[in-house]
Amino acid sequence: MGNEADARRFRANLQGEIDSIATYEALAAMTAQPELAEVYQRLAAEERRHADLWRTKLREAGGDPASVPGHPGWRTRVLIWLARRFGPGLILPTLMEQEEADSGVYDNQPEATAAGLPAVERSHARVFAAIAESPRGGLEGSAVAKLEGRRHRAGGNALRAAVLGANDGLVSNASLVMGVAGAKLAATSILLTGLSGLLAGSLSMALGEWLSVQSARELNRKQIGLEAEELAAFPEEEATELELIYRAKGVPAGEAKAMAARIISDRAAALDTLAREELGIDPEELGGSAWEAAITSFVLFSVGAIFPVAPYFALSGWTAVGVSIALSVIALFVLGALITVMTGRNAWFSGSRQVVIGIAAAAITFVVGKLIGSAIG
Repeated sequence: MGNEADARRFRANLQGEIDSIATYEALAAMTAQPELAEVYQRLAAEERRHADLWRTKLREAGGDPASVPGHPGWRTRVLIWLARRFGPGLILPTLMEQEEADSGVYDNQPEATAAGLPAVERSHARVFAAIAESPRGGLEGSAVAKLEGRRHRAGGNALRAAVLGANDGLVSNASLVMGVAGAKLAATSILLTGLSGLLAGSLSMALGEWLSVQSARELNRKQIGLEAEELAAFPEEEATELELIYRAKGVPAGEAKAMAARIISDRAAALDTLAREELGIDPEELGGSAWEAAITSFVLFSVGAIFPVAPYFALSGWTAVGVSIALSVIALFVLGALITVMTGRNAWFSGSRQVVIGIAAAAITFVVGKLIGSAIG
């Protein structure tokens, strides 16, 4: 029974390697860049060695390697057709995901682990990432535009996060204050509700941000640890991986090989370089400070949330409601205008749109609060 299960598994592994070989050879044939074509051919050669391994294992399990078709499956044939029709850039993200999935499957197979296949598959995924990040990878038209847009937007991420954090606090608390004001509660009750909403929302945002950043840090630390294990167990494969990544980025063959060999010779420097080049992780930062992110999120949400509730410290009734709306409108317009620093849109248009959206949300909660208040009364 065990041999039959193993044989089925080995057949599936062999078919997966045949699919990969066909894909890499097709990509090599359709690229006009000799360096990139050689990278694909090197990847195909590695997959051929893996295929030989599974043929051997299949024979040992009593199976017949000839039972596995020598041609790729329908899914692979479709991907190759799409690459030929629309360019290799269209299928690179799918191939990266496929390599990641393959490495996960191999993690649970002792034969694959002993041969170092999980590390090799992860290496292939990172090589594809390096190819996809460069226009040399074959990305054309809209795909290049998307990559360029991603680079241009990266510099505005901090400002974008600040504006959106303050906007979350402003819209959510303005809606909350208008909702309880519609129920005709006393000014002190509205003030208490608004401050409670400010505190609850700020703490929730801070906790969510802390968990997000801390989880990313822990994942990055785990990935670096795994990279260290692979570097210790398979230094030649890691050197080959670095060489392929540099080749994919357009570095000449001899220079890429020399660079990889020089880096791998120093284990500490090699791990630092592998983390940065392959994983995209700065070992010193690991994705930033979780506490800094949490505190920043708390402050930004609070800054936005204080505008609609501030009038109730000194005013009451419809006067407080009017001032609250006025302050919220001004803050919404400013936040909408600030967004145009990243979007390039007209500041008056973005600011006005933000006002309309925020006031609509507050108006809905005001009406709902008035209806509930009347029903309870």
